[in-house]
Amino acid sequence: MKFPVATTRKIAVFRALQLGDMLCSVPALRALRHSYPNAEITLLGLPWASSFCARFSNYIDQFIHFPAYEGLPEQVVDDNAWNAFKTQMQAEAFDLILQMQGNGNIVNEMLENLGAGPVAGFHSQGNYRNSDHYLEYPTGISEIERHLKMLENLGIPSQGTELEFPVSESEAKHLNESVSFWQREQFVCIHPGSRGSWRQWPPSHFACAADICAGKGYKVVVTGTKEEAEITSKVLELMEYPALDLTGKTGLGEIAQLLKESKLLISNCTGVSHIAAATRTPSIVISMDGEPERWGPLNTNLHQTIDWLREPDMDYVLASLNSLLPDLTNK
Repeated sequence: MKFPVATTRKIAVFRALQLGDMLCSVPALRALRHSYPNAEITLLGLPWASSFCARFSNYIDQFIHFPAYEGLPEQVVDDNAWNAFKTQMQAEAFDLILQMQGNGNIVNEMLENLGAGPVAGFHSQGNYRNSDHYLEYPTGISEIERHLKMLENLGIPSQGTELEFPVSESEAKHLNESVSFWQREQFVCIHPGSRGSWRQWPPSHFACAADICAGKGYKVVVTGTKEEAEITSKVLELMEYPALDLTGKTGLGEIAQLLKESKLLISNCTGVSHIAAATRTPSIVISMDGEPERWGPLNTNLHQTIDWLREPDMDYVLASLNSLLPDLTNK
């Protein structure tokens, strides 16, 4: 192992990204914890990710908000916040900082210039590092496998590619109390939203798929955040069958519990699709960004990812529905 267990007591993981990206890193976090069971592991992430750390406290001990940096689009640059972050990082004095953000363009130099500890991770053409602590950024593979390869380069073996999403008792209880039908009926979840509009399958297509599920005898549940109400309401308006609208009524834990009991999820390639992979819920994932091999679930028997840019045909969706969802009306 290139970073000995005995002297690697403080590890930082830099991954300042959104939910789906973070869930794809869970197998890497699991492997890291297995190899360094007593190390203090700190996530450097976006503000929302403090809740992610709380959910995955078996893998992450501490959270530090990573402020904006020039060239990274997620936040607005604030010089004062950056200077405070740099001071805090230097005081932490990490034994290892893992760069799990991307190919190293921009962020490798940024992390090295913090002077907060040795950096390891990915590099690529144009930001090459002459060190065996860096792995050339692999393309054409799953985001999950990519980070496991990076850790294996550091002598940290994989502990499997399975995703996880723990649900607390209070979250399960809240769902039970607020949505009583789900223990009595077979249902499917339709989640038509996503963070970027370019990644959203049209509402009319979601409505068509939802109606096919309803025609097979399933109750349809439409989910989304309150910010996605315009999209979910459009799907509901276009449907011929009735559906239950849970837009803005469920947190992530409640969504995960709902998916555990659902017979199928139909969604864009977004965070909820990774929760379905974690809960082993069959899913049809519509990829609108041209990278199905990167973001699609690894279990292709349980999950079917449709590359809509290459195959924009509802027949593929219908075939997936027929293979994943038995027809209850024939029983």
